Amino acid sequence: MGDERYLDVSGLKIMVIDDSKTIRRTAEILLKKAGCEVLTATDGFEALAMIADNLPDVIFVDIMMPRLDGYQTCALIKNNQEFKRTPVIMLSSKDGLFDRAKGRIVGSEQYLTKPFTKDELLGAIRRHAKAA
Repeated sequence: MGDERYLDVSGLKIMVIDDSKTIRRTAEILLKKAGCEVLTATDGFEALAMIADNLPDVIFVDIMMPRLDGYQTCALIKNNQEFKRTPVIMLSSKDGLFDRAKGRIVGSEQYLTKPFTKDELLGAIRRHAKAA
């Protein structure tokens, strides 16, 4: 870990895909305070169009969403040549081994359990954005 937690995240473009307005709002407030540019989407379909236009540095995606769930959304991102290197972090209210494994299979970099803390959110961005 070292001084990783002090890396500056300001200016990074972060996307949060979640059908919960509360989760989107919470993440947006935390990330904007850290100086990030924040894009939000309510589901995978809305997000996919925005990803192409905005090219976010890191994407957080909820697993349980209507229409296109987090696994499907992640798989579509990772199967696209242009976006496959974009880090995708799964968000879930369940902390299950199966969910984590499935997240890995579709190519996600990390798995965060909701409710997440500011440190978890920023830590995930710092860990993966520099590798992007």
